[in-house]
Amino acid sequence: MNGTLWLAWRQQRVLVGVASAVLAVVAALAAYHRDGILADLDSGLFDHCGPGPLHCTRDDIGSVLLLDIEPLRYLGALNMALPLLMGVFWGAPLLGRDRELGTHRTVLTQGVGRGQWFASRFALAAVATTALSGLFAGVFAWWWQPAADRSYGLFWYEAPALSGSGPRVVAAALFGLAAGTLLGLLARRVLAAMGLTLLATGAVTLLLEWAHRARLMVPPHVYTSPGSVPKPLMGDKWSTGNYGLTTASGRKDDVLNCPFPSGNRLEECMADKGYVARFYEANPASDFWAFQWTDTAVLGGLAVLCVAATVLLLRRRV
Repeated sequence: MNGTLWLAWRQQRVLVGVASAVLAVVAALAAYHRDGILADLDSGLFDHCGPGPLHCTRDDIGSVLLLDIEPLRYLGALNMALPLLMGVFWGAPLLGRDRELGTHRTVLTQGVGRGQWFASRFALAAVATTALSGLFAGVFAWWWQPAADRSYGLFWYEAPALSGSGPRVVAAALFGLAAGTLLGLLARRVLAAMGLTLLATGAVTLLLEWAHRARLMVPPHVYTSPGSVPKPLMGDKWSTGNYGLTTASGRKDDVLNCPFPSGNRLEECMADKGYVARFYEANPASDFWAFQWTDTAVLGGLAVLCVAATVLLLRRRV
């Protein structure tokens, strides 16, 4: 380990230790609660419950059956917050602390170039961030697996699962780190950089969540059924809430134009108004990975842009 890398480790080892300790606690809690989920499933209480969005109830008293997945949701929320945490507490001080205190000048007078000064710090932080965020995402996936896409568990399209698991978590954490590093270089004051990083990473996180619900990057599929035949079951699909009736020309109209669930009245109404089919729009469960890789590409691309901007600014700001 050369001088600059050793110094980077000395400056970041506390963060690595704290993050590792949090991961260990989370993993222990995940193991405990996952064992509880498996015990509940093995009890036979949920054997009559099928997949799908409809609630499953107890036969004897009719109460809704649900597994204890609230702690799992908390882990998903923590994973969603990783870009904010990594950016604010790791990225912003990464260069910003030396800039604010002026200690970077001492380092640069020891025969260390600006590129080496940045690369040693950021490389160590990026490796640690990748490893830690990947493990957090892996713990979530392992914990979620027994109750995935069940009426008594957690569906793939819910925010803790869709945004709190998979490669997206790693890309988001790296984006937070890169954005914080760039803003730490620009702001000159660590507290100002932390505030700006919080705003930037929070805005991107909220924007992606809105894009999920608007289906901007992963368009929904259209499911149709001829005539008054019942529409294909929703199952584990993520509905857009857009459904209705179609004409022979392909025009889509609101379902309230023929507000009958089925039967002769629906057939008569559809025939009178020229409707030939019913439809609804939804994303199937297989689109989980389309959302994942799209977000990963967006967040990874933003991370690369932030790193490139940091490298270009180093000559002017340091």
